[in-house]
Amino acid sequence: MELTFPKRDTMPYTLFKDKWVVYADLGYASAPFSIKYSFNESIDKLKFLNNFRTILGVGVSYKWFALRLGVPLPGNVRPTSKFGKTIPFNLGFDFTVKKTFCDVDFRNYQGYVIKDAKNYKETLTNLKPNEIRGNTNATSFSSNVWYFHDKHFKMSALRGKTGHYDREVKTWYVKTSLNIFGINNGNSSIVPHELLDSTNSKVASSSLSSVDIGIIPGYAYVNKINNWQFSVIAGLGGAIQSKFYASEGTTRGFLGLSPRIDFRFIGGYTVPRYFVFIVTDFDNKSIRFNEFVYRQSFYSVKIVGGIRLDPKEKKSKNKL
Repeated sequence: MELTFPKRDTMPYTLFKDKWVVYADLGYASAPFSIKYSFNESIDKLKFLNNFRTILGVGVSYKWFALRLGVPLPGNVRPTSKFGKTIPFNLGFDFTVKKTFCDVDFRNYQGYVIKDAKNYKETLTNLKPNEIRGNTNATSFSSNVWYFHDKHFKMSALRGKTGHYDREVKTWYVKTSLNIFGINNGNSSIVPHELLDSTNSKVASSSLSSVDIGIIPGYAYVNKINNWQFSVIAGLGGAIQSKFYASEGTTRGFLGLSPRIDFRFIGGYTVPRYFVFIVTDFDNKSIRFNEFVYRQSFYSVKIVGGIRLDPKEKKSKNKL
């Protein structure tokens, strides 16, 4: 008597390498940050918000080739009378090599407001509760490499454009990253002069910056049920950090550790002909100088939809 078991398909995903993919996306990216310190009895945190615009993207991909053009739509999501204007700039690229996924991102946001600044600034009212800081600038450069233990965990199939999954795949991973980031307010202090502390030079900083190298272990999961595909990538780790602050013409640096969180969710509906996905990305940054703490989150949310076009069949000519 011989027992036989059905063989499981060794390829849990389908890649559409020979199809042209035409797609569009609609969403936004934001980069709020906060500064925590005991400024006075009633204020221990300042929240800085940027004003963002909806971005419309149009792209095409075929085999190794991919091209996308993103254009901000007219108007800001938040009213400019309360939140001012923000000038965003985002540039990045990514690629896959065997079990690794690599991406490089540069982000810059100029123009913030301090939320509810009316609590310390008498000239502000409920109609205009925020202090507009047009010179406040946030910058981030990140270079990341994910190593996925399971060779079948492919970002090209995960994101749904040039492929999709047919069954469940789960794996542990390790992410390594190089980050250069920070905020500055020109020659003026980031913290409003009404809340400055003469006994702590860090509070009067005009810029905060960091260079760090991090390692994040985590877990990745993807599945598809009745043409609905969903995936989560989540990890927790830390970074060795060189951190700096500039105050009154003097720059000082320190060495320390910082926590890091890795999180992405991608999910939607996909069939061989077309797809519609929700794509999220989250990147947190932080610098701590004892009781003076700066935290920032760079995140994006967008809806991506597209059509996978079948290649044209070559017509054969019969010779007489």
